[in-house]
Parts: sequence; structure tokens; C-alpha cells
Amino acid sequence: MNNKSSEVKESLLSTVAPSKAIVKLAIPATLALLAKAVYNIVDTAYIGMLHNDNALAAVGVTLPLLLIMVSLENIFAAGAAVLAGRQLGAGEKEKAGQTVTTVVGFSVFVGVALCVLGIIFIEPLLRAFGASEAVLPQAKDYAFWMFIAALFNLPAQSLNCAARAESSVKISSIAVITGAALNVALDPVFMFSWGFNMGVEGASLATTISQCVTFIILAWFYLSGRSIIKIKPRSFKLSGSFLWAVTSIGIPTAVIQICLAVATSLTNIAAKPLPDSDLIIAAYGVVQRLILIGCYVVMGFMQGYQPVASYAFGAKNEERFHDSVRFSLKGALLLTVIVAALYIILSEPLIMLFNRNPLVIEYGKWLLISQVALYPAFGLCYMMTITFQTIGAAKMGLLLSVIRQGLFYVPFILSLPRVLGVTGIYFSQPAADVLTIVVCLFLVKPMKRIASRNMNPGGPEPSKL
Repeated sequence: MNNKSSEVKESLLSTVAPSKAIVKLAIPATLALLAKAVYNIVDTAYIGMLHNDNALAAVGVTLPLLLIMVSLENIFAAGAAVLAGRQLGAGEKEKAGQTVTTVVGFSVFVGVALCVLGIIFIEPLLRAFGASEAVLPQAKDYAFWMFIAALFNLPAQSLNCAARAESSVKISSIAVITGAALNVALDPVFMFSWGFNMGVEGASLATTISQCVTFIILAWFYLSGRSIIKIKPRSFKLSGSFLWAVTSIGIPTAVIQICLAVATSLTNIAAKPLPDSDLIIAAYGVVQRLILIGCYVVMGFMQGYQPVASYAFGAKNEERFHDSVRFSLKGALLLTVIVAALYIILSEPLIMLFNRNPLVIEYGKWLLISQVALYPAFGLCYMMTITFQTIGAAKMGLLLSVIRQGLFYVPFILSLPRVLGVTGIYFSQPAADVLTIVVCLFLVKPMKRIASRNMNPGGPEPSKL
């Protein structure tokens, strides 16, 4: 039965039409990401119910630490997914098993190191990220369990991406959705007076338990022998060249997260000197939550595309690879146009779901519209970043991961608000998106050329995408 299941999964990657395979893999991946988005919103709402400004501030100052850990997770997870996908496509199941075993093993080591060092240096770290004396006690309570969660998070994310690489998206989705649902259920039990009355610490503990459950589900899947990729202790082969191969693939994905964090911080800083700065920052916080949902829709679709493209690339099947690229490009653009249209049409009622202050609604409406006015730039840039990762062009992938929210957005957000006020904030993202689209269009032909050269050295020029 397991062999039959493996054959079905490999068929999905190798013979099913790329468009059907991508959609079949993307739907559960998108649902899992949306479940995480809903959990984040609900989790924030629960903490707000404590009616304690210090509790919200405590969670806020731990955010940079969380983003750093998420970035590290993405480095290993994305690298494992692409590398194992290529190896499966080349028929090298043993190598794929060695890749995943080594990445998961190394992730455990990194998780332990983060946990131990984080707890040892918890106070200076939190002070460095802005924790005041009033906020520090609750921030330490929250961060403690966040560092404990690193023991499960890093290996779980590597296993999750490996499952996607072999098209086992069902177990991946079950693990993520179960963890998110459990988190939402446990939050009030640990936080409020009718339960364990742990406050903000309870929210962090609930998250840690749910992430542990996600890891257990994924570990069970691999240890039970149901996977195509086999994890065996003797397959652990750590070397400098292997780490470079994995991290060079995964770094662009991590950089996207870091640039997003930097862009958010700089936008808040740019708003501080302006009239109604607190209201603008509050509105921007709401907008970022909404934008995250749109990002997850595109990212879920890309999680369906990546294993299909990686497998075809590893198998040196040019026609299937380019079919995957064409469909993914059209899909990413269509999804971003739909998300942008919905957000623009529903901008005001969406902001009102979070805040009823008329000024926050007004600022939030225009911030949301400006963020998605040229949203296809995100879909195009993210799709091409994933593709460059897949074809082994790590430097190009890194460049694309930096340009939108880093290289282009930063100078605009630092300069335009000083001249145009809040209007400068509105124009910063569209201006960055125009430049992003130009660069991406310029790199389409090199992307196609590099892919074909790497799959078919010395062969003819590829057909048009």
C-alpha cells in the first residue's frame, strides 16, 4: 500500500500535467498557510483581551527575535525542499534521504543552540530590542517559551518542506492546521483567570505546545515509513559543501522575511514625525495583517509550484519545467490581481473589522490601496525568486529577494514622507513596485537561459516562455 501511495505521489510530480499537479499541491498548502494567518490574528486578539498595554508591548519587542528564528528555519527548510526535489527528479532517492536526514539533524542542533543561548542571554537581547523596565518581565516570560519552541520549530519546518518536495502535501497540511487550531484552542485556557491564568506567558506556552504537536505529526509520518524520502540515522552526512549547497538555496527565502521586517520598522519610523503618527502606525499595523493573508495566498501557490519545477529540473525534463514556469507565472499574476482588486474594493470595511476610529479607517484605507496598487510585482518577484532557487542560480535569487522591500522600498520610505507627508508613505510601495517589475521583466530571458543550460548543457536555445 505504501509503495502504491509513493507511486501516486511520484506520478503527480513526473507525469500529471504541470497545471493540474501545481493546483493539487497548492490548495492544501494555501489552506495551511491561511490557517496560520487566522491563528496570528486570533492570537493577537486574545492578548488584546488582557487589557494590558505592557502585554502587547512585550509581544512586540519579541517580534525581531521571532523573525530571526523564522529566517533561520526558512534557510534550511527551503534549501532542503529544492535540493531533495531535484534529487528525486534525477531518480536519486538515497541522496534525497541523505539530504533531508542531514538537514533535519542539523536543524535539531541549531534549535538546541538557539534555545540555550536565547535563554542565557534573554535579558540583554530583549533590552537591545527595546524592552523597558515595565515591559521586560512579561517579555521574558513570553520569550522563554519562544526559545523552547525552537527545539521543535526548526526540524519541523525542514520536515514540512521535505514533505512538500515529495508531494506529500496532505500530511504537511494536517500537521500545520492541527497545530494552528490547537494553538487557538489552548490560548484562552492558559491565559485567562478561568484557566491557568498565565497571561502573556500562557499565549507563548500554548504556541510552544502546538508547535511540538506539529513536529510530532511530521516525525511520525517519516518514521512510520509512509514517505518517499526515508530518514535514517546512518544517512546523516554533514559537510561544509553540503551546508553551502543548502544555505545558498534557502537564503533568498530568509532574506525576503528580513526585508519585510526592516520595511515595516522603517515605515513606522517614517510615520513618527507626522501629524497623527500613532493613528497612522495603528492603521499600518492593521494593513500589514491583511497584506500577510494576500502573501500567504501567493506563497501557497508557489509551494505547489516548487516541487513540480524542482522535480522536472532534476529529471532534466525541459518541456515539463517550462510548462510549470509558464503556468506558475500566469497563476501568480492572476492571484495577485484578484487579491489587489478585492482589497481595493473592500478597503474601508476591511479596516473597520479591526478599528472603528474614523481617522484610522481613512489612513488604513489608503495605506491598503497603496500597498496593493501594483501587487502583481510581488507575485512576479516571488515566483522568479523561487525559480532561480530551483535552477541553482542562488545569486540571482538573492538579488530578487532583496529588491522589492529592501533595495527599492527603503530609499523611498526614507525620503518621500519627509517631502510629501503621509502621501509619501502611500507612494513608497507603488514606486518600489514599478522598479521591481522592470527588473523582473529584464531577468526573464536570463532565467530561461540559465534553466535550459543547466538542464541541457550545450543544447539549443530554449523555446519562448
